Amino acid sequence: MFIVQNYPFAVLLCVITMLCWGSWGNTQKLAAKTWRYELFYWDYVIGIVLLSLISGFTLGTFGDQGRSFTDDIVQVSSNNFWSAFLGGIIFNASNILLSASISLAGMSVAFPIGVGLALVLGVFINYLGAPKGDPVILFLGVALIVIAVILNGIASGKKSSGTEESKTKKKGIIIAICAGILMSFFYRFVASAMDLNNLENPTPGMLTPYGAFFIFSLGILGSNFIFNTFVMRKPFLGEPVSYSRYFKGSLKTHSVGILGGVIWGIGTSLSYIAAGKAGPAISYALGQGAPMIAALWGVFIWKEFKGSPKSVNQLLIGMFILFITGLALIVASGGN
Repeated sequence: MFIVQNYPFAVLLCVITMLCWGSWGNTQKLAAKTWRYELFYWDYVIGIVLLSLISGFTLGTFGDQGRSFTDDIVQVSSNNFWSAFLGGIIFNASNILLSASISLAGMSVAFPIGVGLALVLGVFINYLGAPKGDPVILFLGVALIVIAVILNGIASGKKSSGTEESKTKKKGIIIAICAGILMSFFYRFVASAMDLNNLENPTPGMLTPYGAFFIFSLGILGSNFIFNTFVMRKPFLGEPVSYSRYFKGSLKTHSVGILGGVIWGIGTSLSYIAAGKAGPAISYALGQGAPMIAALWGVFIWKEFKGSPKSVNQLLIGMFILFITGLALIVASGGN
């Protein structure tokens, strides 16, 4: 299987993770023109499972190092299987909430608040589980990102204050906060199922990143029959939606959702692969710099802050500067 051999390359993979995690929401925005997000989400999950299989049978199988993908799945202990599977369940619950928040508040609001909060809490959780990197520099970077998230929330409030849109966005922000709290826990369960210290000769019963990602995706798929079915019947906004509508979607519509899952899956797979050299806390934190990418898409492509007063634009500039500085500090913390 493919194994990362040095820290700089691990950081590069984490940057790709950040781009993927911050960009998949564009597919939901595209699908939203004709497609409810609850229906989009089924295709999104299918895309994740497909990518986990492709990753496992390519990068997880080729080469002489480590353990092959199929051997990895067969030998996993029950404790580690259910740890990775539980990570998928937790992620799915949080991501359905994040998708709802995107539909209510937009990418440039939902991602910085929801995923930004997940970054902050998740770094603490993952660092306590596997301390790696300079804690002072790491948490200073996290603190700057906290301030960036706060600035984004203020900007959103100023943009739509006193309007009907404000009520919808407020609901989206509350959902994003719930999503962020949940999302901060999923990575730790998956990371604890992997032997990140010895990928060349993994401990029997533990997983490689490729096997862990596949089992994680099964947790997402299995739980989706419960979580997404509930949301379809009791939506956050609009009328209930039936499964029959899903099967009436065009090939193009379904393809957009699957593409979204593949994009997110690429980022997640690379994050787990990089965690062996970067450590779970740093790998997770860099990937969760995704709110900056999503905010860029939301501001400049989807024009979610179009017509905002000058003060809002200043807050957004401050958010971007703090996010970039915080991510730079997170990268630097791993070199110490």
